[in-house]
Amino acid sequence: MEATEPKDAAQVLQPVLTPRALATTGITVFPVAVDGSVFGWAAGIEHTLEVLDAFVGGGGQLISTADHYAGGRSEVMIGTWLARRGVRDKVLLATKIGRHPDNPGLSPRSVTNAVEASLERFGTDRIDVLSFDGDHPETPVDETLEAADALLRAGKIRFLGETGYSTARLREIHRIASTAAYPTFQVALSPYNLLERVFVEQELAPVVRELGMSLIARLPLADGYLTGNYRTRDMLPDSVMFAGAFRHIGRKGNKVLAALEQVAQEQSRSLATIALAWVLAKPGVTAAAVRARGADQLHELLAATEVQLTRQQMAALDAASA
Repeated sequence: MEATEPKDAAQVLQPVLTPRALATTGITVFPVAVDGSVFGWAAGIEHTLEVLDAFVGGGGQLISTADHYAGGRSEVMIGTWLARRGVRDKVLLATKIGRHPDNPGLSPRSVTNAVEASLERFGTDRIDVLSFDGDHPETPVDETLEAADALLRAGKIRFLGETGYSTARLREIHRIASTAAYPTFQVALSPYNLLERVFVEQELAPVVRELGMSLIARLPLADGYLTGNYRTRDMLPDSVMFAGAFRHIGRKGNKVLAALEQVAQEQSRSLATIALAWVLAKPGVTAAAVRARGADQLHELLAATEVQLTRQQMAALDAASA
């Protein structure tokens, strides 16, 4: 279905979305990324190939996963797709390290071994964005950054990112990296959606802007709750990885869904499309990483880049989710 034109063109918040700069890397990225956490768990190989084909066919570039997702099978499936399609130079590969049981933490040895293992699973010679998955203070940060610097100089990684760090820790690491000429974080990944706003809006986004980083929003549909499919606790998801949706069942969740339904009706779009469009319209968001278990779900979410929310619609969603 096509989006309806707002009655007052002056009220359009932004035009149809175009690629956005990824921090200071010189790279621009399509504003919807793929979250590979479903691959190897909620999506088998055929559905994985289907989603990734649809993603690249729709203009997508950034594929984000982690070395511990499905015990490494997510990276293997992405690597299988890369090998079959021969599209490595058309995509940006992002993965997270620090939580795989074979290479836990961020010691120099773990960082080096984790990257080598991910490269083997992907079947590639480089990772575009390597993120540290959670703070691991048991290892001095300069040791971790020195290991990452060696990998960067070897061409095995291109840029660094993080997820799960406090803003105070981000500033500290940036200071250490700048002083010692180590690579700094270019990307921050964090949950951000209509039901999880406070940390990003009040703490993370200002620091990301201050440090010249890019923000990649994770879980923009709140574990699937914002699709409207899980309104009561007897509406069981078909995969345990979406069980987090149940956290949002209640008065606030219902209020947000009601606002989404109103805007979705006005725009002739699905709730999921509007929920994602709201995230992408927020200042400071470079891209949002979405979970999709099939091409139909992926196309529904890619449609968010075509949505022009009015100021009144944004204000209604803001108010419902405050």
